Amino acid sequence: MSDPSAPLSKALPSSALRVGGLVPFTVTDYPGALAAVVFCQGCPWRCSYCHNPHLIPSQGEHPLDWLAISEWLETRRGLLDAVVFSGGEPTAQPALLKAITATRAQGFLIGLHTGGAYPRRLQTLLPHLDWIGLDLKASPAGYTRVTGVADSEIGAFEALALIQRAGVPFEVRTTIHGALTPPKELQALAAILNERGVTRWVLQPFRAQGCDNEMLRARAGEAVVLDEALLQTLQAFVPHIDVRR
Repeated sequence: MSDPSAPLSKALPSSALRVGGLVPFTVTDYPGALAAVVFCQGCPWRCSYCHNPHLIPSQGEHPLDWLAISEWLETRRGLLDAVVFSGGEPTAQPALLKAITATRAQGFLIGLHTGGAYPRRLQTLLPHLDWIGLDLKASPAGYTRVTGVADSEIGAFEALALIQRAGVPFEVRTTIHGALTPPKELQALAAILNERGVTRWVLQPFRAQGCDNEMLRARAGEAVVLDEALLQTLQAFVPHIDVRR
């Protein structure tokens, strides 16, 4: 079997999943499970704090062979519990559904990391998912400042509603940086999450590693201090908050 991390010598067919990276083992990307993470290529947003900017283009410089990865996963049955499709934005690819159903047929739980950019495509995936990590960037008013794309909040919050109606277990995650999500912005988002019935929220402090935005890296010292006072303010809206460093 070919090495799933080996680059392709030619372009993948349009029906194949475009993969830009693979983590063969993780205990942090799917709650309570041993998982592999498949990083899907392509994202319509340009989040300034992104630490995987190489995954933004629809075609990567060093693509991995999805079929080889699928074959490799067959050898991991009984050793891994789950496979998480991350990105980039995995729902940008029409081939994702086929990849998910094939991986689920191998006996793995299926996780998805998404920003909700394509809610209608997400809706078709929901019956095949066991857990979702939904990245909500900011309050609606602050979304464009983070993503660089006007009206991007529409899809994100529609995705939240679809996930809630489907009853798929999920967590909401927000990356925080003082220049983009200061305490007032976090409070505004917390109030909206409260209105939407969200009771669990993960806050992820900005990581400079991998980020190619010089301004954000230079201002990394302006990190929001998640002290007891701020957490108590936010917990008045969302009772269960985890800080994931």
